Amino acid sequence: MKSRLVLLACCLALLSSCKEGNNGEAKAPEYAVISTQATTAQLTNSYPATIRGKQDVEIRPMVSGFITQLHVDEGASVKKGQVLFTIDQVQYRAAVETAQAAVETAKAALQTQQLTTQNSRELNKKGIVSDYQLSTSENQLAQAKAALAQAEAQLVNAKRNLQYTEVTSPSDGVVGQIPYRIGSLVSASMATPMTTVADISEMYAYFSMTERQLLDMIREGGSMQEILAKLPDVRLQLIDGSLYPDSGRVETISGVIDPTTGSVSMRAMFPNSHNVLRSNSTGNVIFPNILKDVILVPQSATTEIQDKKFVFVVQADNTVKNTEIEVYTLNDGKNYYVTSGLKPGDKVVIEGVQALKDGQAITPITPAEKEAAYKQALEDQKNGNIQTAFQ
Repeated sequence: MKSRLVLLACCLALLSSCKEGNNGEAKAPEYAVISTQATTAQLTNSYPATIRGKQDVEIRPMVSGFITQLHVDEGASVKKGQVLFTIDQVQYRAAVETAQAAVETAKAALQTQQLTTQNSRELNKKGIVSDYQLSTSENQLAQAKAALAQAEAQLVNAKRNLQYTEVTSPSDGVVGQIPYRIGSLVSASMATPMTTVADISEMYAYFSMTERQLLDMIREGGSMQEILAKLPDVRLQLIDGSLYPDSGRVETISGVIDPTTGSVSMRAMFPNSHNVLRSNSTGNVIFPNILKDVILVPQSATTEIQDKKFVFVVQADNTVKNTEIEVYTLNDGKNYYVTSGLKPGDKVVIEGVQALKDGQAITPITPAEKEAAYKQALEDQKNGNIQTAFQ
């Protein structure tokens, strides 16, 4: 057995020497190489966002009392002016009746005083009533008019309070949580609102980006309206990872950088015709980022030295040159988008780059040829063809 292994080794050495003798020198190792091409990259930037209704209004009572009727339930769609709650109206109706009676009394007193004053004026002309008595009557008339105005103001206030017993929605929207039910005592000073009506016909997505990211996006400058007009339409990724069907627009950019986070707040608006979005939900605002005339190289084809990236470019004599490249900050996890250092048509080694040295000679082959040779070697090894499997 030992003699057979020695004989096998000798045969392999002889084959190797014959191969070298035929070529005159050892063949340079084969490496898979690709020819670079300029392309357009469709990348995206994603920013965590909080979604809120266009208008979230807290519903609070203007008067105190017990809730006697609940006209809606949580999650109901309501229109502007629709009654949501009714507060006990008994005392407020009584107040209106009392105020109405006070107005009638004031009107009667005013009419009586007007007659008295008119009579005093006539008697004063005849010298029967002194000027002092006439002035007193005139003052009493003014007091009667003021009393009527006061009574009418109290009636208006009483009627308004009676109207406030019907708590209405200030806008179209969807009713939120209702912590107070029939029989609950409510007042204008309570801490918790009766409910919240969210206008969700359009939704706002609030998000932040860093100062550097904002600068890259608006580097050309201009007025705020011009900057917003230049920004692309954005998409919204929902919490389950799906994309919201309608695109949105960035409407506002804060003019102040947060000194603690170095970020700027932004707001995008999305239509909600399908009623999919809800206030206080979360998601990600996605900005499209289109890169033109960039070169795509696999990340496995690069090496990194002191935060700089390099690739091996095959020269005309089949030697490799270690070439520095600059890549875009975003990538797809498998490839880099080269913005400088390469030009279309350059041949780049895409495998085994950690073992290569600058100026080393190689035999460039295509990735398809490399794959075919690998499969053939596996087949030869399986079939026991040692000569081709181990060369």
